[in-house]
Formats: sequence, structure tokens, C-alpha cells
Amino acid sequence: MRSSPIPLVDVKAQYERLIPQIQERIGEVLESGTFILGPNVKAFEAEAAELLGVPRTVGVANGTDALVLALDAMGIGPGDEVICPSFTFYATAESIARRGATPVFADIDPITLNLEPEDVAARVTDRTRALMPVHLFGRVMPLGELAKLGIPIVEDAAQAFGADGVAKVGALSTFSFFPTKNLFALGDGGLVAATDEQLADRIALLRFHGSREKKNFEAVGYNSRLDEVQAAVLRLFLGELEGWNRARREAAARYEELGLGELCELPSDEPGHVYHMYVVRSPERDRFHEALAAAGIGHASYYVTPLHLQPALRYLGWKEGSLPETERAAAENLALPMWAGIPAETQERVVAVIREAAAREPVPVRSAR
Repeated sequence: MRSSPIPLVDVKAQYERLIPQIQERIGEVLESGTFILGPNVKAFEAEAAELLGVPRTVGVANGTDALVLALDAMGIGPGDEVICPSFTFYATAESIARRGATPVFADIDPITLNLEPEDVAARVTDRTRALMPVHLFGRVMPLGELAKLGIPIVEDAAQAFGADGVAKVGALSTFSFFPTKNLFALGDGGLVAATDEQLADRIALLRFHGSREKKNFEAVGYNSRLDEVQAAVLRLFLGELEGWNRARREAAARYEELGLGELCELPSDEPGHVYHMYVVRSPERDRFHEALAAAGIGHASYYVTPLHLQPALRYLGWKEGSLPETERAAAENLALPMWAGIPAETQERVVAVIREAAAREPVPVRSAR
């Protein structure tokens, strides 16, 4: 008899015990009748700012809007360049292009999968207005070397809420509360953390049509607000975040204890890593993919077509082979099941399937005659 399927991420497993409290929080919002920029949004912004150690945060509709608003607040637009990784989700470069600026891609470090600072420095021009590093898969990129370049930094921290070192260097840092994130909403949500109060004021203005009171409009803005219902739930989940991130780190350590490192390259651990995803690497990825799929085990390969090779960004003129470490990571990465509280027996089954696949002789490929 086939075992029960294993998801890549089990969001419900994290919030299931909290359902009575979630229902109570949502009920309070319903009773209040206030759904837009109400007391829960204001309180969540303050609580998130305290946790992140920044003067102020601004809640917005989603993580993509957070990036666009950050760039807009900094005055970035046509003629400007922003350096970012290609090995990341499309929204990173999309936000730059949305502002009419040019995404300039830099290669990544093969161990951390985050931007390689020397490659970033080599791509700086007199048109470079910002750097946009991504804290990928929950691993914080140390930003000291980038800061030395003297160019404003926007931290794309969508995958790293609660990780030590996030939102400490960039003038602005952006977060997503998509349901698979470490801190998640029950739908979409986003946040901009600011170390600069003037930039925070500008983002608060822009998120509401460029208006402070809905009568006078000072800028062409957006309709991008964090919902009151989502903020109420996020306030509850914020109190769980430390435990959830600790549980993710424990699960990552368990994969190593189970001998997974004998079969593929594991993500190197470091104290601040919060494992938004648990991503291994192997030239045998396709073999592992087939075995996991056959066993009903969720898995994924991310950014298989990196951003510099995406159809929508062909106008930038990048060619295959131009970012070798990025393209190698795209060909080798494999995300395995990971969530806060993933059972040990689930991880044991994942490793057993990969071990069995690794032991099989590869099927020879017949050459065409």
C-alpha cells in the first residue's frame, strides 16, 4: 500500500492548533467593522518594527508591491540601473522593470547562493542607483562589502523574516507574507521596513494613492494596503515566529543527522539561517526528482530558468553562459519538504527515498542511429 503523500510545505500543520485564536481575531475585526488601515495594521507595524529593530515599518498588499514602492520612494526610474541576482523569484527584477529602470544581474556565490560581492562591484556604473540583494531561502547575506560601495541598498528579505541580521543595512527592506513564508498571512500581504523615517513617510503616502487623508493627492501612488484581517492574524503569528524558525533549524539539522549529506550537497548551515526552503544540490537532481514524485513526496526546483534568461527580460540582451554559477545552481537545486514541526518520520522517509534512488544504476541512454 502506498504511503500518504508528503507536501513540500504543510502550512496548515503550523496554524492548525491556533485556529480558535485565529477565529477570535477575525471575529473581533468583523465586530469592529474596520477593514482598511485600522488598529491591527497600526499595531502590527509597530510590533514588526520592534522585532526587526527598525524605526518604522509600513504594511502593504504583497511582497512585490513592497519592492515597487521601495524603489518608487527612492526616486528610481527610467535611465537608472539596479543590480540584483538572477537566481531569485521574478518579482525582484520585475519590480525594477516596473519602475522603468534596468535590472543588472550579478552572479552568485556557489555556497550561499546569495550575490557574490566582487561580481556586484564589477557591474557598478554611473547609472547604478541601488543594489537589491536577496536573502535567499532564509539565509541572510552579509552586506558589509556591498555597503562599502556607497550605493543605497534595498534588501529583498521576502524569504527571511525573523532571521538575524535582516533589515540592518539597507535603507529599506521588503517582506512578503505569502502563505508559505516563515511569517505568513492567510492570503497576500507585505511589509516595508525602513531605517529612514522620510522614506517610510513616502511609502505610507504612496501606498494610499499618494494621499494622507483621501482629499489632497500629493503623488501618483498605488492602492496597496495590508488588510486589517490579515494584520490581525499576523499579530498572532508574530508571537509564534521564533519557535517556528527554531523548529525549521532543528529540521534542517535532522536532515544532516539522517545522512542526507552522503547523497547530495546540503545547504551550509550558519546561525542566522531560518530555512524558508531546504534546498540541496546534486547533478543527479532529475533522478531524485523522479523517485520523489513516484513516492508521492513534494519537492521543487527553483528558478530553473533564471531571470536573465526569462522571455520577458530578453530585451536586456543576456545570453546563456553569462552567469555560470547562477545557471549551475538552476540546474542542480532541489527543495525537499520543510516546515515548522515537520515530523522526524517524514524526514526519514524523504531521505530513504533519495538514498534508494542514489543507489540505483543510471539507465543508459541509447544513442540515435
